[in-house]
Amino acid sequence: MTAIVVSPLSRIAEMAVRHRAQEMVSLLAAGQEFHRPAVIRKDRHLILGVNDITFAGTGDLIAPGEAHVAGIIDFARSWDRSAPLLIHCWMGVSRSPAAALIASLAVHPEEEDDALAARLRAASPYATPNARLIEIADFMLERQGRLIQAVKAIGRGADADGNAPFVLPLPAAVEA
Repeated sequence: MTAIVVSPLSRIAEMAVRHRAQEMVSLLAAGQEFHRPAVIRKDRHLILGVNDITFAGTGDLIAPGEAHVAGIIDFARSWDRSAPLLIHCWMGVSRSPAAALIASLAVHPEEEDDALAARLRAASPYATPNARLIEIADFMLERQGRLIQAVKAIGRGADADGNAPFVLPLPAAVEA
């Protein structure tokens, strides 16, 4: 079964090799330097310069916007699913779990939002998806508030130290 691997920046090389990922989405502050793992194809690496904030107007910080969400949706829809998709941010707790939910719904729009959010919580007790990314995705993916409510229903994740990568499987019934 194909899956989405969510990781903190510090463990992307390990996760890419372990899960044989060849495609990656990076959600980091604009200009933040890092090394793309060699197993990740350069032409299949989406880099989004975005801060982990939930509202605009915070000085030089870049709030998630429609262009960021559209990038995730388009990239996920072009993912061939022959290998897991690696998604990471600085700690693997907020931006990347939100992007994982967005990517999952982009490739499986028939999935129930509550089931997806429950699967996220089962995969990671720490995930607290970025609310702004979720709100924008809810609108862009025409979820009519269901994604927002599902993420609110699982609540804030447990405190994390940024060292807890996890795997979000795609829906089993659809992949079988």
